[in-house]
Parts: sequence; structure tokens; C-alpha cells
Amino acid sequence: MTILDMIAEKLYIKSPASKEESAESKETDAKKGPVFDNYKITVVFVLGGPGAGKGTQCEKLVQEFGFCHLSAGDLLRAEQNREGSQYGAMIKQYIKDGQIVPMEVTIKLLENAMRATLEEGRPDQGWTNGQGRFLVDGFPRKMDQALKFDEDVCLSSLVLFYTTTEEVMLKRLLKRSETSGREDDNEESIKKRFRVYKETTMPVIEHYNKLHKVAEIDGSPSVDKVYEKGAKVVRELLAGKLGGNVTA
Repeated sequence: MTILDMIAEKLYIKSPASKEESAESKETDAKKGPVFDNYKITVVFVLGGPGAGKGTQCEKLVQEFGFCHLSAGDLLRAEQNREGSQYGAMIKQYIKDGQIVPMEVTIKLLENAMRATLEEGRPDQGWTNGQGRFLVDGFPRKMDQALKFDEDVCLSSLVLFYTTTEEVMLKRLLKRSETSGREDDNEESIKKRFRVYKETTMPVIEHYNKLHKVAEIDGSPSVDKVYEKGAKVVRELLAGKLGGNVTA
């Protein structure tokens, strides 16, 4: 059984509760805190505009540092195509419109993916005695997602923020569309995604900047040059030597 299969089995989103149930739930949540201990579990958010190169950089970071790479977009696309999914049609419409899927769905998918990976175990460095390392790619894209994940799932350690121009991103995405088969890899959807990104994701970056957790990396150069900068930041983080925001 693959990780995605395990996630699908475990996916469960609560129906809207009554006011009394909501109050009870909030009180319980306040008491229990995050699901995962951030002293054992390292969560690195990987953000940047559509086509900024996040996925490519994550693949290389996984190879060197033993991270588990979780793409919020991939998890949502897998769920939308899962037979019998209660949320498939809704997810599909949001993605097609370039909009952000309700956070309850995305956060539950990420939480379940992390739990499934930890239960399965990994032979890589950083995965002994209940420890784990996760690259969460393309999330959080809104402030409510950021706050909810940090409060309920795991306090994040770092944001890798890849920047480049819209012209570069559009060119990359249109090239990718030739082989990706993704419904949102078309010019109309891409431009919608750019607008949503500016309006909703940049406040997230500003939030984590204030917490001194952002490493801003220019994603325009070659893949290897971009990787050198990101890898240096991650080495410092894992060694406990990263002391604040970084611009590379």
C-alpha cells in the first residue's frame, strides 16, 4: 500500500458542527495543542509563485537530507481523482478556477500524510526515535492555513521562499503544460494563480518574516545554483545554526 493509499483511507473531515459542538471542539483543541512535537519533527514550508521551481528543489533536498516531500497540490490532485471521494468534485473545481481549496481538507491531508510516513518509518538520517523531516511544498498559501497548521499539526521551523519574475514562471509553466496533463497548466488558469498568489500568499511570507523564519532564495538562475543556496540554509537549520531571516 502506498502512502497516498494510506492517506486516502484515513482522510476524514468533520461536518459543520453546532455552536455548542464548535465551542466544545475549540476548548478541546486548545488543550491538546499540535499533533506533532516540533522538537522531534522538522517542518520546512516551501513557498514561491507557480513555476518558481519549488518541486525541483524539493527533489534535490530530499536526496541530500532525507526529507519526506509532501506536495499539497499533489495530495489534493490525488484526492480529487480518488474513487468515491466526498471532496473530489469540489477540489477539482477549486483547482480549475485557480482558487485555494478550503484549509480543513488540505490540512487534514497533510496531517494524515505525516502520520502515515512516521508510522511506516524511513531509513534516512533524521528519522530515529520518533523524529522526522518534512518538506511541505506549496503550503501554506493563506494566513488561516499557516496559523491552523502551526497550532494544530506542528510548529514549522523554516520557510524556503523561492522568488522569480512572472515572465519566468509563465514560460516554465507553459513548457510544463506540454507534458504535465494538469488542468491548471493553461495560460488562463496560470494568470489566475498569479493573482491569488499575490493576494493571499505574500501576507504569509510577511508573517513568517516577523518570526525570523524566512530564507528568500532567487529561483531565476540554474537549478544547481539555486540548490546550492537552499542546501546551505537547510544545513544550518538542521545543525541549529540558523539565526533568523536569510536572503540568498
